[in-house]
Amino acid sequence: MMMDTRTTLMRDGIAARGLEGLVEAEVYLDPTPMSCVAAAAGIFRAPDAASEQMDQILFGERFEVLEEDGGFWLGQARRDGYVGYVAKAALGKVAPAPTHRVATLRTYAFEGPSIKSRAVSLLSLNSLVAVEAQDGRLAKIAGGGWVTADHLAAVGEFAEDPAAVALQFVGAPYLWGGRESLGLDCSGLVQQALFACGVACPRDTDQQQQLGREIEAAEFGRNDLVFWKGHVALGLGEGRIVHANATHMMTVVEPLAETIARPAYGEPTGYRRVLRA
Repeated sequence: MMMDTRTTLMRDGIAARGLEGLVEAEVYLDPTPMSCVAAAAGIFRAPDAASEQMDQILFGERFEVLEEDGGFWLGQARRDGYVGYVAKAALGKVAPAPTHRVATLRTYAFEGPSIKSRAVSLLSLNSLVAVEAQDGRLAKIAGGGWVTADHLAAVGEFAEDPAAVALQFVGAPYLWGGRESLGLDCSGLVQQALFACGVACPRDTDQQQQLGREIEAAEFGRNDLVFWKGHVALGLGEGRIVHANATHMMTVVEPLAETIARPAYGEPTGYRRVLRA
């Protein structure tokens, strides 16, 4: 059975114990769960920050660590299953179970229960937090300072319109492998929009082409996905799309027809409906 190396926790003869009997390895280890303590951290192809960033984990997300390699941990992101290397400094002991997620595009975390105190981090949409206390408008989150309580949504409470979520990212710079509000790529934008609406979503465009059901071009509308080789955009209705792209090097809204007319894109390879009509 062919295993997708992007989502199979093994490297150089070492594999997660759960893969025993599925893949051949010299040794099988039990992964150690850790949590992201940085606002966002790259998941790299190699134990080197100069290597390709394939994905990111956000504050509070779990990362299953398999082994140490220099200043990095090899492991797997629990939320979308991506395997790679994360800098040791970005991970810490397992955080308490999240009670909320960040529900705005981004929010500052402050050192103390005052907006006049030092800002210690800037958390992006869908970061996971455990609220420990509240003082007025600010909520204390485990390991992260104080954030605006109105910027959080309780676990299990979701947005309803992925397109509206994606529109919040308009103007955000394009960043290969990014998922955070300060920079993201095409599939990262789609993933974040769907996550905010409680819809599970894999990381890469070819994986996202398995979501939902195929539709015809004439059916394409709001919250549907349109694909090209290595690219994806989200429908807004009325023939418009929102997408993070390397043409504009940012997230933009434009007519689908204009995108198709560019030689770098051309005719889409498919359309998918993720949400039930």
